[in-house]
Amino acid sequence: MEVNQYLEVFIEESKENLQTVNDSLLQLEKDPSNLDLVSEIFRAAHTLKGMSATMGYQDLANLTHKIENVLDAVRNQQVEVDTDLLDIVFDSLEDLEAMVTDIASGGDGQRDVESIVEKLNRIAQGEKPADVQQSNDTVKETAATTAPAETEVNGIQGLDEFELTVLQESNERGFQNVQLSVYLREDCLLKAARVYMVFEVLEQIGEVIKSTPSVDQLEEEDFDNQFHVLLVTQEDLSEIESRVMKVSELDKVVVETFSIDEYKINQQEQQKEQEQVQNEKEAKAEAVHTETKQENTPAPTNQNENAQEPKQQQAQNKTIRVNIERLDVLMNLFEELVIDRGRLEQISSDLNHNELNETVERMSRISGDLQNIILNMRMVQVEQVFNRFPRMVRQLARDLHKKINLEISGADTELDRTVIDEIGDPLVHLIRNALDHGIETPEERVAQGKPEEGTLHLKAYQSGNHVFIEISDDGGGINRDKVLQKAIDNSVITPEQGASLDDQQIYELIMESGFSTADKISDVSGRGVGLDVVKNTIESLGGSITIDSKLYEGSVFSIQLPLTLSIISVMLVEVEDEKYAIPLSSIIETAIIKKEEIMKAHNKKVIDFRGKIVPLVSLKDVFEVPGEQEEETHYSVVIVRKGDKMAGLIVDSFIGQQEVVLKALGNYLSNVFAVSGATILGDGQVALIVDSNALIK
Repeated sequence: MEVNQYLEVFIEESKENLQTVNDSLLQLEKDPSNLDLVSEIFRAAHTLKGMSATMGYQDLANLTHKIENVLDAVRNQQVEVDTDLLDIVFDSLEDLEAMVTDIASGGDGQRDVESIVEKLNRIAQGEKPADVQQSNDTVKETAATTAPAETEVNGIQGLDEFELTVLQESNERGFQNVQLSVYLREDCLLKAARVYMVFEVLEQIGEVIKSTPSVDQLEEEDFDNQFHVLLVTQEDLSEIESRVMKVSELDKVVVETFSIDEYKINQQEQQKEQEQVQNEKEAKAEAVHTETKQENTPAPTNQNENAQEPKQQQAQNKTIRVNIERLDVLMNLFEELVIDRGRLEQISSDLNHNELNETVERMSRISGDLQNIILNMRMVQVEQVFNRFPRMVRQLARDLHKKINLEISGADTELDRTVIDEIGDPLVHLIRNALDHGIETPEERVAQGKPEEGTLHLKAYQSGNHVFIEISDDGGGINRDKVLQKAIDNSVITPEQGASLDDQQIYELIMESGFSTADKISDVSGRGVGLDVVKNTIESLGGSITIDSKLYEGSVFSIQLPLTLSIISVMLVEVEDEKYAIPLSSIIETAIIKKEEIMKAHNKKVIDFRGKIVPLVSLKDVFEVPGEQEEETHYSVVIVRKGDKMAGLIVDSFIGQQEVVLKALGNYLSNVFAVSGATILGDGQVALIVDSNALIK
């Protein structure tokens, strides 16, 4: 059977089934006696096994079958659901996900799952999960103490025929072949530098033929504290050793004569051992394959399950899967249509022809409806991103020895697919930061009078043309004074600047590059990387992030994102002969103010806007628009905001509201201040799109 045509559907459905298993397992941990959840997991696993076997991915089918056996034992109440059992099942789920990912990237889906299969078999046979887990940990510890590290290599490896010929000829000419085993000290900081110095010494006394690991691995420090070099030289072994040992931070150097005959004998023995191991693996795989074939024979108990498939099939036929690239092409074509629509509206307005006006108005309405449909087609629920977090939070909580209750709301909120693809990693950073730095340990929480279980709330909601995602926790909050002092110590700000900052501005300092208030570096966070990446990524999407916190009560990180990145509504304004577009999403209102209403504060122009002091920014000055400076009696002002901050942008005149296509400026103009892109207007002119967030400080 030709399976390539079904591969994309197989990958998508496999991911859906794995997500179903993942979500149901997390629910089962909270309600271990719910056998309906077990049945739901079993059905998803059974579907995945059947699809995998049909597509020829036998490793995937075999592992899923072993999980089925455990679930069947749970369903028949032969095994109790507890944390140890779920840990093992989650480990097997990670292997399944890795296999599907490998298949999606063009691999064959094969993976070494011998260890996890053994655990699942022992549980299915009646052993307690805790005993299985404990015995496995003991085996790991024993193996770690008795077996050498995988990266450790005893001597030179992988000589080809050409290299062997060179060594043979050098012997015949009176040179000697020498193998050096160089051991670096445990506290060696710059391993690559020491390797370079050793090679420099060796090249002065001979010719280097081979190194193990390879030169590339040595340069990247991809090795333990030892490496081996094969050298052709005329120097004595003792002389070679003494010269190499002059390099600092070396523990020892072993120099010995290299025998070609011994090398060939060793290679033959290793090849025989590998062939023997491979034969044993193939025999074992064949036995498992035979067992799976027998157990996959349809049983009468599955008749009710199969009877439900036609109804499910009817429901699935109401949707179709469309490659995102096709939607991107459709969106690009429509963007060109929007530009032409604006051009037609301009021509119609200039000619003032009734029939042409009616036709253009009708086309505008239809294209507007078409635009909404295309945008909605690209909209994806944030649930796709949120789904990965429950299991991540569970594992992190166990690693940090904390008790965390994750609450998710608004997962059905929709965002543009391009935004969804980018927002995942920033959310991971924020969640890890909240778990490590925000929420305290159970002992600390009890001492403060809090419940020992901390709460992490992930919330999404739509407001206007924006989607907001909030990550809040009831942890220790942000220590304002500690952040301020750290920022001053790291020369991020001066003490004078720190004195004038409000609480929110101080909290935002933690998103500066390299900034961290962690007392110690952990595997989770504390290196000062992460939050600056979060800020940069969100701002590159046209969004913003704000932080609010109360010491000992918790913190809230609020992310504001645009619904879509391609077509936006703007207010067109004019400055001298140039046109600029200001996104409507950041505009509060427009106003005409008198010259006498303008006041001065800290040598800057400000106005009183509804009881608040709002600074004025002249777009003419910001963009250095050429023209004569004239004293005006009235000023046209666009009031914009970024979070709680506001500013008034002074322009010459308002043109009106319009939907435009956001186009990037290209690689050469990537750092233009206060400009997020450009658009082509109906009359063919190019208007710059103002990034009002950059103007508000």
